[in-house]
Amino acid sequence: MGMDYSIKIGGEAGQGIQTIGDALGRVFTRSGYHVFSHQDYESRIRGGHNFYQIRISDQPLTASRNKIDILVALDQESITSHEHELTSNGRIIYDASTLKLKNEGPAFLEIAFEKLAMEQGGDKIMANTVATGAVFGMLGMGLDIFLELIADTFKNKGDQIVLANKKAAQAGYEYARQHCDKCVFAVAIDEIKQRMLVGGIESIALGALASGCKFYSAYPMTPSTGIMNYLASKEEEFGVIVEQAEDEIAAINMALGASYAGVRAMTGTSGGGFALMVEGLSLAGMTETPIVIAMGQRPGPATGFPTRTEQGDLEFLVSAGHGEFPRVIFAPGTPQQAFYLTNKAFDIAEKYQIPVFILFDTYLADSQWTFDSFDLGPLRYHDYRLRGDTFKKQHHYKRYAFSDSGISPLAVPGDAGHVVVVDSDEHDEEGHPVEDAAARIRMVEKRLFKKLPLIKGEIAPPELYGDHEAHVILTGWGSTYGVMKEVVDELGKTMSIAMLHFSEVYPLPDLARFDYVAFLQKAKLSLCIEHNATGQFGRILRAETGFMFKARIHKYDGRPFTVEELIGEIHGHLGNI
Repeated sequence: MGMDYSIKIGGEAGQGIQTIGDALGRVFTRSGYHVFSHQDYESRIRGGHNFYQIRISDQPLTASRNKIDILVALDQESITSHEHELTSNGRIIYDASTLKLKNEGPAFLEIAFEKLAMEQGGDKIMANTVATGAVFGMLGMGLDIFLELIADTFKNKGDQIVLANKKAAQAGYEYARQHCDKCVFAVAIDEIKQRMLVGGIESIALGALASGCKFYSAYPMTPSTGIMNYLASKEEEFGVIVEQAEDEIAAINMALGASYAGVRAMTGTSGGGFALMVEGLSLAGMTETPIVIAMGQRPGPATGFPTRTEQGDLEFLVSAGHGEFPRVIFAPGTPQQAFYLTNKAFDIAEKYQIPVFILFDTYLADSQWTFDSFDLGPLRYHDYRLRGDTFKKQHHYKRYAFSDSGISPLAVPGDAGHVVVVDSDEHDEEGHPVEDAAARIRMVEKRLFKKLPLIKGEIAPPELYGDHEAHVILTGWGSTYGVMKEVVDELGKTMSIAMLHFSEVYPLPDLARFDYVAFLQKAKLSLCIEHNATGQFGRILRAETGFMFKARIHKYDGRPFTVEELIGEIHGHLGNI
C-alpha cells in the first residue's frame, strides 16, 4: 500500500479555506505527488460551513475518500461535523483563542494561528499561512516549495509582504514539528515530476481556447462562471471577446450572432439559465448555426441547491427546444476528457452546423486532478466555413443547398460579394421563407435525417475498464467516472467487476463498434449509477436500445459519492447475484 492521505480544511465562507486548499494542492503537485480535491460550500459570501478536501498519494487519484488524516478546523462546526471522520492516527489542528474553546483529546493539536501570525508577520490575516505551514510540518515535508510559492504569489505586493508570509509559514511549520509528537505521517519525496493540477472548469475553458473559440457570452451562474472568468483572463493573449450579457436570452443570441458572422462561439450556463436559452437553441436548430453550450448541472428544480452537485438535466437537454433537430451531448468524467470533448464539440458543431452541449456538474467543475500533461496532438481544428477566394468561386451561393450529407455550404456574410440569407421560418435553399409542404419535407430530411447517421458515426463508444468478462458492471456517465474507477480497482481484488462509462451520451454510441448492450446483458448484475432521483440515463438507454438495468444506485442529496459510500451501496445489491 502506497502513501494515501486526506486533509480537510473546514470553516466559514470568507475564512480563506480555498486559499489554504489551493496552496496545499499546488505544493503537493510541485513535490511530485498525485492530488485529487473537491469542495463543499454554501450559497453565501460570509458565514455558513464550508470545506475543502484534498487527497495526496504517490499513485494516481480520481475520487475522494471518507477518512480524514488531518483536519484544519477554522470554526467549531468543523470539529462537530467532521471529528468522526478521523483515521485512528488522525489529527485536528485548531486555534483555541479564535474558536474560544479548548479540546484536550489526543487527536487535538492546538496552534495559535493568529498569535503566531501577529508575532511573525505583524498581521493576523496571515493566520492561514501559519496553518498551511503547520500541515507541511505535520506531514514531515520540507518547506522550500511552499516558500517559493509564497514568493511567487505575493511578488507584486513587495518584499515585506513576501518576507512576513515566509516567517508566518516557518512559524506554523516549526510549531507543528516540535509539538505534534504523535504525528506518524510519512511523506517521502520521490523524484519530482512536473505535473499539472487542473480543475474541470478550467479544462473546458482551455478546450475552447485550443479550438479557436473567439467569442464567449454568458450571464454568471454557478457552476459555469469559471469558464467566463478563465476566458476573460486570456482575452488579450488569445484575442477572445468575452461578453457578460444582461441575461441568458441575450447570451445565447449574441453567441449565435457571432457564429453567424464567422467565428467560433460559445455560451455557458446552468439549468435555470438554460431554461431561458431554449428558444435560442431552437433558432440554432432552424438556422443551422453552429454553437457550443456548456451546461453546468446543480440540483433543481428552480434555484434548488445553488452550489451543490447533481446530474438532473440530461433529459432536459435531450428534449429542449421546440421542433425536431439534431443535437449532440458530451458529458466529460475528468478534466482531461473535458478538454478533448470541448475540442470535439467545436469541431462537430461547425462540421454539421448544429448545437453541441458540454454537460458537466458542480462536482466536476470544482474538483482538481493531477495530470502529467494534455497532449495537443489529437486536437482537431478544421475551418469548415467558406471564406475569401473559395467563397468567391461560388457562382450562385445557396445557404441551405440540398446535398447528400444534408450539410450545406457555411459561408461568412460580407465576404466575397455573395449574399448570405438565413431565416427562422421554414425556408428554401436560398434562405427565403416558404409555405409549401414539399419544401418542408425536403428541409426536415436535409437538417435531420441525412445528418443524423453521420453525426452518430462521430460518437465514441463507452469506456470499458476492469474485467472484460465481468459478472458485475457499474454503468455511469459524466462525473461518476473517477469514483467508479477507484471502486472497480478496490472491489476487483476480490470479485469480477467492470465499469462502463459514457462520456459521449447523446445520441447514444452506435453498437457496431462495441455492442455494449450485449456486454451488459451477459452480466449477472448490471448497476446504473446516477446523481439524480429518477435514473435519466438508464431511461434513455432503455428507450433507445430496450435494455433495462437490473438495479440502480441514485444519489440526490447534492453531494458526490466517496469511494467508501459507493462500495457500501454496491454491497447492498450483491445479494441479488
